[in-house]
Amino acid sequence: MKIISEALRFGARIDIAGSEAYRQRYGDALLTVVGGGRGSALTSQQVSGGIFMPLRGKLQVTTGEGSFVLEPGQLFLSEPDQRIQGSGRGAALWIAILAPASGWRRALRRASGMIAPEPNLVPAWHEAPTSLRRLAVRLVRAALSHASEDAALAVCDDFLSALLELQRDFDSLIGRCPGRTYSQRHSVFLRLQRVRNHMAASCHQELDVPELARRASYSPWHFIRAFHAVYGETPHAYLVKQRLERARRLVRSSPLAISEIALAIGFENRCAFSRLFKQRFGISAAELRREHGVTPRRANSRGVRCEVRELPVRAVSATRFANSGQLAAATDF
Repeated sequence: MKIISEALRFGARIDIAGSEAYRQRYGDALLTVVGGGRGSALTSQQVSGGIFMPLRGKLQVTTGEGSFVLEPGQLFLSEPDQRIQGSGRGAALWIAILAPASGWRRALRRASGMIAPEPNLVPAWHEAPTSLRRLAVRLVRAALSHASEDAALAVCDDFLSALLELQRDFDSLIGRCPGRTYSQRHSVFLRLQRVRNHMAASCHQELDVPELARRASYSPWHFIRAFHAVYGETPHAYLVKQRLERARRLVRSSPLAISEIALAIGFENRCAFSRLFKQRFGISAAELRREHGVTPRRANSRGVRCEVRELPVRAVSATRFANSGQLAAATDF
């Protein structure tokens, strides 16, 4: 099995119009893409799933169901046969891995050692541990440096094995799904997981239970019951948790006022937001912001002049050689 690499320069794009276009260009190979610099983007349509992971900065991901931002430490596995685009913001550095269905089957069987008859990856959001991100960097570096096929495949096996291990908890969740056979329970889980991924990506929006239930092909009552049985929490509790996680990231990195953050993630009541934030994280949003040294934006900051040296540095081109150096630095986490 071949592993092919693409390095996107500043403003460069790769557009894969479908599975047939993928096979004509890359065959049955696993494609690793490293993007760096403003405007670098990858778009694929009807290719069997992909892995998207930012290493530095933010990665904007757009699917048929909406748009969301991935930050370092997060990983997203997309739905198969779905149109998806990943594009870096500013000087972001990110990794994407794609393959057709046949390529994923071969790679996952090899990585799992045939322990499972049909190992597969479930579309999901994950908090990517440091060890997994380092393996992803090693895989891309091996592909970019044209390492021997055996060496590249060994790194690929390690990465996919770690990813399968990360998803091992899904086995118990599938067991909680209604259905007489494993195939039926697995199908139900994928429907619920699709809705859960949508909630994670759109947690800042107004989401109502009837619409979520429709996405899962359930009545509202059966959807709430099935969701709670599988995940151990109601859809509303999961939505609030995702909003608070998003708020924590904004508090640690954004100059927005706390009240603005609360409103941006869907909390109209500042007091309710403050109470729930402290209950979940054991610290108030203001205290967390002080710990990270973030200075809130001043109300009259619009129109305030600044010196040239204070302006943000413009993103530079990310050439193949620059990407190699950036990937070497990106392992320092």
